[in-house]
Amino acid sequence: MARLQAGSPTPLGAYWDGHGVNFALFSAHATRVELCLFDSKGRERERLTLPEYTDQVWHGYVPGLKPGQHYGYRVHGPWLPSAGHRFNPAKLLLDPYACQLSGPIHCHPYHAGERPDGRPDPRNSAPFTPRCVVSTPLDQPAKRSAPIDWSHSIIYETHVRGFTQRHPDVPKKLRGSFAGFGHPAVIDYLVKLGITAVEWLPVQAFADETFLLERNLVNYWGYAPVIWMAPEPRYLDKAGVQALQTTIQRLHEAGIEVIIDVVYNHTAEGNQTGATLCYRGIDNASYYRLNPSHPGRYLDDTGCGNSVNLQHPRVVQLVMDSLRYWVTEFGIDGFRFDLATALGRTPNGFDPGAPLLTAMQQDPVLSRCRLIAEPWDIGPGGYQLGGFPPGWAEWNDRCRDSLRRFWRGDPGELPELARRLSGSSELAEFTGQRPWTSINFVTSHDGFTLHDLVSYNDKHNQANREANRDGHNANHSANYGVEGPSQDPAICALRMRQRRNLLASLLLAQGTPMLLAGDEFGHTQQGNNNAYCQDNELTWLDWSRLDLSAEREHLDWVRQLIRLRHEQPLLRQSRFLHGQHYSHVTGLADITWLTPEGEPMCGGAWHDPDRRALALRLADQNTATTLLILINADQRRSIPFTLDPPGSWQLKLTTAELPASILRDHLLLPHRCVAVLALEH
Repeated sequence: MARLQAGSPTPLGAYWDGHGVNFALFSAHATRVELCLFDSKGRERERLTLPEYTDQVWHGYVPGLKPGQHYGYRVHGPWLPSAGHRFNPAKLLLDPYACQLSGPIHCHPYHAGERPDGRPDPRNSAPFTPRCVVSTPLDQPAKRSAPIDWSHSIIYETHVRGFTQRHPDVPKKLRGSFAGFGHPAVIDYLVKLGITAVEWLPVQAFADETFLLERNLVNYWGYAPVIWMAPEPRYLDKAGVQALQTTIQRLHEAGIEVIIDVVYNHTAEGNQTGATLCYRGIDNASYYRLNPSHPGRYLDDTGCGNSVNLQHPRVVQLVMDSLRYWVTEFGIDGFRFDLATALGRTPNGFDPGAPLLTAMQQDPVLSRCRLIAEPWDIGPGGYQLGGFPPGWAEWNDRCRDSLRRFWRGDPGELPELARRLSGSSELAEFTGQRPWTSINFVTSHDGFTLHDLVSYNDKHNQANREANRDGHNANHSANYGVEGPSQDPAICALRMRQRRNLLASLLLAQGTPMLLAGDEFGHTQQGNNNAYCQDNELTWLDWSRLDLSAEREHLDWVRQLIRLRHEQPLLRQSRFLHGQHYSHVTGLADITWLTPEGEPMCGGAWHDPDRRALALRLADQNTATTLLILINADQRRSIPFTLDPPGSWQLKLTTAELPASILRDHLLLPHRCVAVLALEH
């Protein structure tokens, strides 16, 4: 029998001091907390009542206990859903501050806290719950990379498992893991591609929800968080958490930052009928936003059953501690916040000065990280693009939709296209922010891949077993004659050109571009635009596509496009352009929109719904550097462009075959084509 001492209320979690372990758990409404100690095979050996309660923290110290010890909690208190309390000691609970779990979390019917009749469920959930593991800090502090200027950033959104699971050069035993992502073949590929940051889909410990397991599916994306400090166990190999730090260090050495997608708006516990894994059983009324009129139910601004109560100081503390942990222990460079409006939601609506947003802005560690918002949720006033505090970047879905609609051929899209290509200044400039604030993308994990965007008119999500009801319906996609795969050479050629047109528009736009992994070589999900539950060959990148000559050529073209962006500062400027600054050398405005005839675009031209072509001229203030971006989205006609000013123009990039590399006064631009030219002096 372990001898329990009083211990300390700080730090929260399980802390080994070299002689024993201190356990500290916040709960404002519990009446008793039991510490359950397990052996490595999951057998419960002891159950100890934490002896002290200080500042709403239950705590105790166990001498002689060592790292590697498995543990969990059973928390006693009132079962009174009408007041927001759902204590149920039949459920083994995970420590919110656990840094390591014994295995992945799979929800089970025994995790239910409530019976159908409204009474507490008496079934013991311990056999179906992973245990927390007492851990120690890693041997060496994480080394963060030297910050890359935002104007140089190109983000590559990817999935740790999906990127490596079918990679032919990654050993099979490492595929699907953090260690596999750190393999030299992976890093070499990323370096040659030219991206500056990987953005991993969620890697904090998440759960497979019961409704998915009942369909023989899993939560592949990971947007069902449970423990925010613990790396997802299914991505760890025998090297454990050390492999994560090693992989990040290798990426840093290659000049690549690591951003992780984090989910602090809800948890996998769902609504009142969902699983009791952690927060619900520890202190439901503190951790979650409850309906003031019916505290037995949750406010759900996320569509996932619950919303985390980020007005509570202890909950804010947990989020802040977990974010700092990922930076200091693993060297993470930044975070993309899922449904980030929820982070600033107060009883009066979204507030950029909400407690968590303010805390991050002031924190000496986090304020120096990349902070990227997905600036919406489904709550009232949930769409907040442009509403986040200075220092934040935001996913720009208006850019996504504008580029898609324009290249699909929708009428009247020129004004919107111009706003997005010039950096979406109307969203951020008034607060003194910079173009990098706009995270521009055409595709992301959520929706069609680029290949599917030009191959399907409609979503095809039958594999998700929801009768194709899930996923977005408004995809602004086109199949160009055949739904899905086609052997028609003309259709295949048109789809490839449209893929390049979309990527060219993305990488030539001011702001921060984000590329979805696999779009550079035609990854397809067979028309599934919501593949969150598909941990299989539908979502794993199929590297054999690079055996196709067309896809190898496309990859080479994407590398050329990214290289052009790196080489041309005019394509990644640090200030917004309005045509008010002029080159001291050429006398040209910093930005000019031109008709194909070489005349400035006027009101009538902008508002002609049938106009599909224009030119964008960029000129450097202090040098003779001048670029012309020519765009012809007409579906049939080649259009002659006057090159202004006249001179010797070098063709830098095109999405279609063009015969000349040096041009003088005119260029006949094929239909559905982009060309980039540089003026030689």
